[in-house]
Amino acid sequence: MLYFPAIAITGPRQVGKTTLAKDLTKELKNLIYLDLESPRDINKIADAETFLQQHADKTIVIDEVQRNKTLYPILRSLIDKDKKPGRFVLLGSASPDLIRDSSESLAGRIAYLELSPFLLPEIMDQFTVDDLWFRGGFPEPFLKNKPWLLWMENFIKTYIERDLPMLGLKANPVLSERLWSMLAHYHGNILNMNELSKSLEVSVNTIKSYLAFFENSYLIRLLKPYHSNIKKRIVKSPKVYIRDSGILHYFLGLENHTEIFGHPKLGASWEGFVIEQILNLMPPNRKAYYYRTYDGSEMDIVIEKGGKPFAAIEIKYGTDTRPSKGNILAIKTLETQHNFLVIKENEDYFTSENFRVSGIELFLKKYLPEL
Repeated sequence: MLYFPAIAITGPRQVGKTTLAKDLTKELKNLIYLDLESPRDINKIADAETFLQQHADKTIVIDEVQRNKTLYPILRSLIDKDKKPGRFVLLGSASPDLIRDSSESLAGRIAYLELSPFLLPEIMDQFTVDDLWFRGGFPEPFLKNKPWLLWMENFIKTYIERDLPMLGLKANPVLSERLWSMLAHYHGNILNMNELSKSLEVSVNTIKSYLAFFENSYLIRLLKPYHSNIKKRIVKSPKVYIRDSGILHYFLGLENHTEIFGHPKLGASWEGFVIEQILNLMPPNRKAYYYRTYDGSEMDIVIEKGGKPFAAIEIKYGTDTRPSKGNILAIKTLETQHNFLVIKENEDYFTSENFRVSGIELFLKKYLPEL
């Protein structure tokens, strides 16, 4: 990453971008940190070009860079005069502004890194799968530095009342929270725009606008269906997931891990948790989809490599680790080389239906890097 003159680190608020930026630049002796939410730092760069030129020998970390779009052409000009690696580290809490504006001005000069909440391989030496699954991966509530429920309540309130409007979502905060809460109950299901529109009494276009902001703020994931050149009646709407399992459980009214068991969303919660682990750790140059047809064929994840379906993954919670008839039909149609049933328990064996059953920890460590 440090080979590029500029590095952009994006991700949701409170995920640890500032900490990571400082870690990345530890090897560099001179570092200046600017927070564009701080009036003092904003004043420092009132004349940005002069200030940055004065500190050309230092690495400049600019937090919440999407708040000042006029910086991008200035950064481009300075980089073109001196392409020293690691000159600028740009931090942003949402992808659309940062990536669009920087890509226009800094194409070929910038590398991007999306920072997710904690992932299982990062914590499994000290914590359990259940710890991460229930609490979610945001560092503060996961590490129990603050009461979990209180942190979640304030995090959600701040996003709704300040962050989303700052990004341009002109919406009633009550409506935003109702939609976010409804999406938690849709978690793992096919998205039905018309149903959401009727329930919230707003237009479908309004729902689409809100969803775009939620998705680009790393709050939800819309997983698209796989349908390339397959002559079947394919489901064509995306599936929706709340990206952080802790936020999901907060909206579901769950206050401790034992309350998940027996809850109608138990399986969907586990499915979304595993999907986030896989998609954040997937090898580069891969694309992920879900697969479902109207004849019952289905897979939770299809990984595409080189424009073709390469691996198929079904996620299961519980003791029944057999592939369903729909799973078997799906891999015959997709002709995937690698087929997995990913489960919670520590197992690793091959089935007669051409599926490997693998526990989540082993799958992430051993099999996913090979796909």
